[in-house]
Amino acid sequence: MRRSNFALRVPPTLLAEARKAAESEGVALNQLITLALAEKVSAMRTEEYFEERARRADPTRVSRILARVGKGNPPVEGDELPLGFVPTKARKKEVKRKTVS
Repeated sequence: MRRSNFALRVPPTLLAEARKAAESEGVALNQLITLALAEKVSAMRTEEYFEERARRADPTRVSRILARVGKGNPPVEGDELPLGFVPTKARKKEVKRKTVS
C-alpha cells in the first residue's frame, strides 16, 4: 500500500478531542484519523449504492412481494403493527379528503 503525507488543518479543540479519543482507544492519532476517514468514505459509498438501488426499484413488484410474504404468518412478537396504524394507501386517501374539504 502506498502511503502519502497530507497536511491537515484541524481546529485545536477538535485535535484535542481526537487525541483523547486515540489515547482512550489505545491507538495512534494517525490511525484514529485514518479509520475515521475510511468509515466516512465507506458510509458515503454505501449511501450512494442504496440510492442507486432505490432508483431501480419497482414499487409495484415490491408491494406484491410484501403482500405475499405475510399471508398466513402471524407477526413475531415485537413486530406487530402499532394500534391505530393506517396503511399508506389509506393515508393518501385520507389526506386527499382533508385537502378537498
